[in-house]
Amino acid sequence: MKNTYQIILIFLIQALSLSLISCSEAKNEEKIHLEETYTGPVELATFAGGCFWCIEAPFEGIDGIVSVISGYSGGKEKNPTYSDVSSGKTSHKEAVQIKFNPEVISYSEIIDIFWKQFDPTDAGGSFYDRGSQYESAIFFHDNTQKQVAESSKKRLDKSGKFDKPIVTPIIKYDEFYPAEDYHQDYYKKNPEEYYAYRKGSGRDAFIAEHWQVNQEEKFVKPSDSVLKKKLSDLQYEVTMNNATEIAFSNTYNENKEKGIYVCIVSGAPLFSSKDKYESYSGWPSFTKPIDAKLIDKPIDNEYGMLRVEVRSKLGNSHLGHVFYDGPKPTQLRYCMNSAAMRFVAKEDMEKEGYGEYIWLVD
Repeated sequence: MKNTYQIILIFLIQALSLSLISCSEAKNEEKIHLEETYTGPVELATFAGGCFWCIEAPFEGIDGIVSVISGYSGGKEKNPTYSDVSSGKTSHKEAVQIKFNPEVISYSEIIDIFWKQFDPTDAGGSFYDRGSQYESAIFFHDNTQKQVAESSKKRLDKSGKFDKPIVTPIIKYDEFYPAEDYHQDYYKKNPEEYYAYRKGSGRDAFIAEHWQVNQEEKFVKPSDSVLKKKLSDLQYEVTMNNATEIAFSNTYNENKEKGIYVCIVSGAPLFSSKDKYESYSGWPSFTKPIDAKLIDKPIDNEYGMLRVEVRSKLGNSHLGHVFYDGPKPTQLRYCMNSAAMRFVAKEDMEKEGYGEYIWLVD
């Protein structure tokens, strides 16, 4: 629990920000993309999940991720080539290395994305690519990453998402060698071959069987005229005009029920009660979202401040901001407006179409 001085400091900072924001004013000023203006610390995450083309692409275009490189890791040979690795002549695995800003996206969010890209129960390769060079692995760079990976693996193993146990090993990182240039951004350079490979290998079918796909088709933003009828005045001002509701006097700040928080505009799942905590800021706060791929984080430079805004990607709506003052291990505080979300209690999740997320709230 934060001490009295910390609580007062947070309250004064939030109150100052709130005094500069009018809930009734429309704020449609152009947002600046994160990568163009935001600088900060950089950390690395390294994973193997079979064909590196198929692990690289899902991490591209996510705010907070600086770069994604295909390459080779986990072996003892120096300067391996694709020919050597793919033929099994080395002890390396095809891997990707992700450079990310931990003040914007956490390792925990990144590893959540990783689990959804391959079959973690396959010990002999990946789909129709067989051999140790195509086996999965998490290469941790420090003890925090190791702890996060172990906790995430244990939780997923108990979730019932898979019929067999998860066998992906968690290994100390040693070295990473970037692959040849023609392998980088392969999904952009050779889209027809890339998507044919994903489908033909069985990867896409496996992912669709175990995870929610094509979410943009299920969670759709209504027209503005429909939104004005559907939402309250406060909900509309917060989501569409970037307003901020009053601290300590909003629907979900003190909510302690089990369930998930979904986008009030599109219905897309945003946050789990499992990741909600008391930040003493006056707004509902979370350590991470359910799926970082459903979140946008543009720079918000209004009112002379530089903050990272959090938006619902499918709702194209304002949610709040993310700050680097949260609890470990993520150290992020997703400070959200209650008016931008709708709470679905655990007992109602199945009937409302969110049954596959129940394991995230237990």
